[in-house]
Amino acid sequence: MHEEIIRLVGISKEFDGQKVLDNINLYFNRNEFLTLLGPSGCGKTTTLRIIGGFETPDVGDVFFEGKRINNLPPYKRKLNTVFQRYALFTHMNVYENIAFGLRIKKKDKIYIDKKVREVLGLVNLSGYEKRNIDSLSGGQQQRIAIARALINEPQVLLLDEPLGALDLKLRKDMQLELKNIQQTLGITFVYVTHDQEEALTMSDTIVVMNEGKIQQIGSPVDIYNEPKNAFVADFIGESNIIDGIMVKDFYVEIKDIGFNCVDKGFKDNENVDVVIRPEDIKLVSHQEGIISGIVESVVFKGVHYEMLINDNDYSWMVQSTLMEPVGTKVGMSVAPSDIHIMKKVREQ
Repeated sequence: MHEEIIRLVGISKEFDGQKVLDNINLYFNRNEFLTLLGPSGCGKTTTLRIIGGFETPDVGDVFFEGKRINNLPPYKRKLNTVFQRYALFTHMNVYENIAFGLRIKKKDKIYIDKKVREVLGLVNLSGYEKRNIDSLSGGQQQRIAIARALINEPQVLLLDEPLGALDLKLRKDMQLELKNIQQTLGITFVYVTHDQEEALTMSDTIVVMNEGKIQQIGSPVDIYNEPKNAFVADFIGESNIIDGIMVKDFYVEIKDIGFNCVDKGFKDNENVDVVIRPEDIKLVSHQEGIISGIVESVVFKGVHYEMLINDNDYSWMVQSTLMEPVGTKVGMSVAPSDIHIMKKVREQ
């Protein structure tokens, strides 16, 4: 049974007349790794700052363990924040940076010493106590920032794109590290990123946002396999998104060709968006394919080839372990369960 720790009710926020958040309703469970995911300007960082107390909502309420905390300053909230810029004190060594929060709270020396060594062990930096901040790599500085936040034993840790400054290999290492820390400590992580792979790798729950609104909430598997709309499908991984007509339940027409599918509940002959993932398209001989086209480009991606296949007026992206050379005529087939039908998003 999940126990709720934070709830946002009807949160809206404007900056300079521009609506950044539009009626956000969202709750966070204890011990959950929840990620706010979306493109730049979608409102995810503003949401995080409202939870942290760095911004106040124009409308709506923030509840922590059932109590309204709208007017509670950040330092009185039972949470800590790790920003993209780590904001470490360069004139202090590693030990003093981490101990800073406990010194402010007037904790005794033995307690501080024990806690500093504990959190350094947790972020795999035991023995780094006397190092200068400037002598550390970006990944090490990142870990010190996390250790400094964790030493206060927050119930919730807010992380705003904390891996943004790291190179790809280090990012991947730190993703696993963070997930591990969260599971070890059993505290709630609220994580902000625009990186879909990061969100899919680390999260228990993903909240996809766009233009100040929540588009979908679900587990990584649900968000990837059952996107609610074309925006989510396109933002989470690569997708082919094609105009279609939902002729009737379980039958859609794409480019005047009929396909069986597993969706229902649309109006007859309703205009829809059809989403097909590149890895779900099977290459066959052009005589066998329900659609055929010419291979336009091939890129080797390590685990698969990524091909663009043109069928006159649309370039299909296909990911396959089989490679067909540029200029080859190929057929494509797709299973009914791999055809996802979305309602058309109304044009603004």
